[in-house]
Amino acid sequence: MGSKNGEFSFMKGRNGLPMIHTEKKNNEICHDDSTLPVKAQTLDELHSLQKKKSAPTTPITNTTTSLPFTEEDRHKQQLQSISASLASLTRETGPNVVKGDPARTTAETPRVSHHQHLAPTFNISDSALKFTHVLYNLSPAELYEQAIKYEKGSFITSSGALATLSGAKTGRSPKDKRVVKDETTADDLWWGKGAPNIEMDEHTFLVNRERAVDYLCSLEKVYVNDQFLNWDPEHRIKVRIVSARAYHSLFMHNMCIRPTSEELENFGTPDFTIYNAGQFPCNRYTHYMTSSTSIDLNLGRREMVILGTQYAGEMKKGLFSVMHYLMPKRQILSLHSGCNMGKDGDVALFFGLSGTGKTTLSTDHNRYLIGDDEHCWSENGVSNIEGGCYAKCIDLSRDKEPDIWNAIKFGAVLENVVFEEHSREVDYSDKSVTENTRAAYPIEYIPNAKIPCVGPHPKNVILLACDAFGVLPPVSKLSLAQTMYHFISGYTALVAGTEDGIKEPTATFSACFGAAFIMLHPTKYAAMLADKMQKHGATGWLVNTGWSGGSYGSGNRIKLAYTRKIIDAIHSGALLKANYTKTEVFGLDIPTEIEGVPSEILDPVNTWSDKKARKDTLLKLGGLFKKNFEVFLNYKIGADNKLTDEILAAGPNF
Repeated sequence: MGSKNGEFSFMKGRNGLPMIHTEKKNNEICHDDSTLPVKAQTLDELHSLQKKKSAPTTPITNTTTSLPFTEEDRHKQQLQSISASLASLTRETGPNVVKGDPARTTAETPRVSHHQHLAPTFNISDSALKFTHVLYNLSPAELYEQAIKYEKGSFITSSGALATLSGAKTGRSPKDKRVVKDETTADDLWWGKGAPNIEMDEHTFLVNRERAVDYLCSLEKVYVNDQFLNWDPEHRIKVRIVSARAYHSLFMHNMCIRPTSEELENFGTPDFTIYNAGQFPCNRYTHYMTSSTSIDLNLGRREMVILGTQYAGEMKKGLFSVMHYLMPKRQILSLHSGCNMGKDGDVALFFGLSGTGKTTLSTDHNRYLIGDDEHCWSENGVSNIEGGCYAKCIDLSRDKEPDIWNAIKFGAVLENVVFEEHSREVDYSDKSVTENTRAAYPIEYIPNAKIPCVGPHPKNVILLACDAFGVLPPVSKLSLAQTMYHFISGYTALVAGTEDGIKEPTATFSACFGAAFIMLHPTKYAAMLADKMQKHGATGWLVNTGWSGGSYGSGNRIKLAYTRKIIDAIHSGALLKANYTKTEVFGLDIPTEIEGVPSEILDPVNTWSDKKARKDTLLKLGGLFKKNFEVFLNYKIGADNKLTDEILAAGPNF
């Protein structure tokens, strides 16, 4: 059978099967030979055609000569800065650094490199003769390639996220965190009983810094991230993270604010530097060391050293601690909170320890998400410190947390999760590696995220407590003094197992709802919070997401639907107009009615059938608050003790 246009025809082949016969027309290319051959003579040439170089987007002028920088000048300046960051303090020299992956470079000495000499030196070592390759601000795709090729335990999951392992440590090591105590920090920081800050001296820090820098410089390649903290452009901080793992680089790419190419060209010297040598242990014989792990902060040098732990959360929370020191010095309040904003611009802050519902309640499809964890409150309003979210993954489901579920896609990091060997589908209920499974992803992966992550001054400050004792009301309106008292207390009650298997509530207190990260005394943050609330007309609320009608075991968990109605009434302003009554012991103002919430549950007196048991439990909880607050009593705010007394009077009274 012949074709109508003459291009091909069917002829009989073997076994009677049709055979296609092609015919080339004059001056035409046959359909199966229709493209020109590639402009490459070798496979290497062909591969080089795959990728095109990004041209600089901003011309930079030299401020001293007013002559434009060449691309080579720009490149050299960047390498000088990185070499200076990695400079040894004993050899007074930085390493030879060159950009690029050593696996993809030729054997000859790199053309553009830099060796930073801080002073003339004669004690040249082997490390001074080698080149350290710098993988600078790589993209997620490039970091995926590095992780999968070089880091055991790195896999692409079925959703496109990168699954990694953090090694022996699957959580933070607060007992191994040290802060240099010098002339300035001795007076500024919170030391002693109850404080999270454990001291070390300058010399010991420098010993650990040298150990970390030597380790990083001994490697064939290091990852360098130059990024920002704080979405408020007036108060942002430039941070540099030097690490040995693609996992760490991608994690910080997601968690810090990602610079544009223009901002990167003008980045200059960082305000703070992290040396993450977590694969290498600290020396146990070094003074102040109590294990092979050490996380060291030097606020004077603006540096952080990590040894003996690969858990990426140490970098995130280490920088948060730094912001808790730097921001208050600028009269900016740093906060461990969630933050969202209504369509009319009304902002709410959410404070709460683990299990109180902070993430669930601050993630609201009717409101914009400014951030889920770390914020600043300045004269300009609120701003997110971070560029990403770090969500817990244990028992994650698409139905309960659709936004988090959908954010775990290409570019996201999944820490310590378990997945099916063949399909790579993650089993979020599996705790084989750890219960503390986590996902880190850019905040723009959340559909209703507000970009840039800034907002006006908050109208509502919501303190969340999961009260397993069942004696706190579902919602209370707080005075300024009460807000300070409960902010400093940072209360929740979790359910813990006892020896005989019966579960009973255990009170947990964490100052400012984040005691592990604060640097100054809690009353300083509380005073700043009250001052800003008073200045901008914000209202404080205490919301119990725990039990009602009895403690755990006899009462019932307050329904999430009721808590959401309460939060909605706070956002709308309706709760400000309600009628209130005062409770005994804690002296809390509770509303008599809220739309969509049964009035009888608003006062715990109505929900407990055993009135004596309620009173006894209430007094027990009041006693726990008083005992916890004792550690703060000897700290004076200002010239007199007036404010301290005012805060104390706002606590339980019996």
